[in-house]
Parts: sequence; structure tokens; C-alpha cells
Amino acid sequence: MKITIKDVAQKAGVSIKTVSRVINNEPSVKANTFEKVQAAIEALNYQPNAAARNLAGTKAYAIGFIYDNPNAYYVIDMQNGILDACRRHGYELLIHPCDAKAENICQQLTGLVSRSRVAGLVLTPPFSETPAIVNTLEQLDVAFVRIVSGSGDGDVDPNCLYIDDRQGAYAITEHLISLGHQRIGFLCGDSEHHSSYERLKGFKQALGDHRIKVEPELIVDGRYAFDSGVENAQALLALANPPTAMFACNDEIAAGALFAARLSGVAIPGQLSIVGFENSPFSRQTWPKLTTVDQPIVGIAQQATEQLLNQIRGQVSGEAQKFVPQPITRDSSGPRPD
Repeated sequence: MKITIKDVAQKAGVSIKTVSRVINNEPSVKANTFEKVQAAIEALNYQPNAAARNLAGTKAYAIGFIYDNPNAYYVIDMQNGILDACRRHGYELLIHPCDAKAENICQQLTGLVSRSRVAGLVLTPPFSETPAIVNTLEQLDVAFVRIVSGSGDGDVDPNCLYIDDRQGAYAITEHLISLGHQRIGFLCGDSEHHSSYERLKGFKQALGDHRIKVEPELIVDGRYAFDSGVENAQALLALANPPTAMFACNDEIAAGALFAARLSGVAIPGQLSIVGFENSPFSRQTWPKLTTVDQPIVGIAQQATEQLLNQIRGQVSGEAQKFVPQPITRDSSGPRPD
């Protein structure tokens, strides 16, 4: 037999309206009442019907996830993290992939908001870092949280969750420097993603702090894709004086660089060290496994969604919300060859 809101009210010893207020996270509910109702919900495994709530009133109970990212691992982890937070708060998840470069992208998002009655949106790069899209959503008066690459220092936007890619890049570059590497190649990601700029900046800053000259020929433009890693690693290995280490802007690029090294008969890490970024499944499926920077996408998605729901409830914090990715040392990095 399906558990209803009436069953929850009876078990908790409160009215149906009180249960509804708890489900909707209304601030007027007393703490002890909230806990009592939550305990009843968990004991009965009650699942609120968000679709019915959307039809029944003016308040929306769906969160939209907007993305344009070719990395399936990233998209799945984002979905899982957002969905976890939505389930805990009785919201549904609307997934909306689209082309960030489309000429009518702002009109597409306007249509989505007007048709779907979403309570708010979680935006990932490049949408979250595109001023025209941000301006459009502000004009629509819809709640949104932007996941962006940045330190979260200085003037902060309470609608942003900052990922400190620069600090993560600095740390992984220092790891290579500590192994004796001074000639380090950098394989860039897509230029429209601010993370590419931030990771490059952290890389250059680490070199500068250790008095190592930045060599322009070792910095190669590219994309967040396996074939970009293959192509650009081959170009660096073909130099008269190739690097002894490579920093790839994400793990997919790094996996491509590993493949290129293997094709060229270059031993990893004996002759060349390669590190990635993000700690995606790519980093654990390669041989050898990749030294990388841990960027917990599921946790980031959960925090962004919680931040969005707080905003919807009018509980906005003035402090910067951010993640600082941390290095993970595995088998693809080793001492500079003599």
C-alpha cells in the first residue's frame, strides 16, 4: 500500500499541513516538530509527489541542470550529486543538455524556464561563465547557482560556487618540481572554459615561485578531449628538447598523452611524467594510473544544489562557497630522468 502524507501526519502526531510545511522546508516550523516529521518520513519511507505539488500550487518543485560537456563521467557525477540533494529535499531533477555556442541559446533557456516551472537552475561551465546567459536569467527572475572556476577571494557572488582550479594546478605543478622536473609541458583545455585559464595561471605561478622560466613552446592550446591529448603530446615529444613532464588540463587529455607516449615508445614515468586534473575514472582506468588533482564532482554538485535551495528559501550566505581541489599521487609521475 502506498504511503501518503496522511500516514506521515498520523505517525508524527501533527496535521497534514504541518507535514506539508516540513516537506517544503518552510522556516516557520519549530525545530522539534521538524525533526519529528522527518523521523516519520524516514520510518515510513515516504516519497513526496513533486509533480502533484507542482500542479497543485504556484510553487515549483523541480531543479534544472543545464550543461554542455562532452565528458560523460562529469555529466553523470553532476546528475548524481544534484539528484541526491533533490531527493533529500523533495525536489525533482530536470536535465537539459544544450549547445552553449548556439546563436539562440538565451531564447532556449528563456523557453525552458517559462515552460518547465523550475524552482531554480544549476549552471555548469561554459554556461555559468557566459555573461549573456547570466544576464538573461537575472532578467527572468529565476534562482540559479553558477559553478565557476575561481578562488572566491575579493568580491564574491553569493550565487556562485567557486572551484579553486588555480590552487589545485599550483599544487600539482609543485609536485612535479619536487621530483626535479623543470621543463614541463602544459596541455590546455577549451579556451571558453575559465578553468583552462585558471589552471594555466596556477601552473605559471608555481614555475615563477620556483624561479623556473616559462617556455611558451611547451604550452599547447587544446580541448578537453582524448584526441587533443594525443595530438598535443605528440607535438611536444617531437621537439628537439622535449619536456620531462606534462601537466594535462584534465584526465581525458592526460589519458591521450599517455597513449601518445606509448606509441612513441616513451616509458611512463621513467622517461616522462604525466599528471592530470579532476580525478575522473579516466585517471584510474589508464596504465599506469594517473597522478591527478581530486575535484569531487558529486560533492560539488550536492553543495551547489544545497546552495540553490537555500537561495530559494531566502537563506543566502554572504560568504564565498568554494572547493579547493587536492593532488593525488599515483604511478604516472616520477623523478626527472638523468
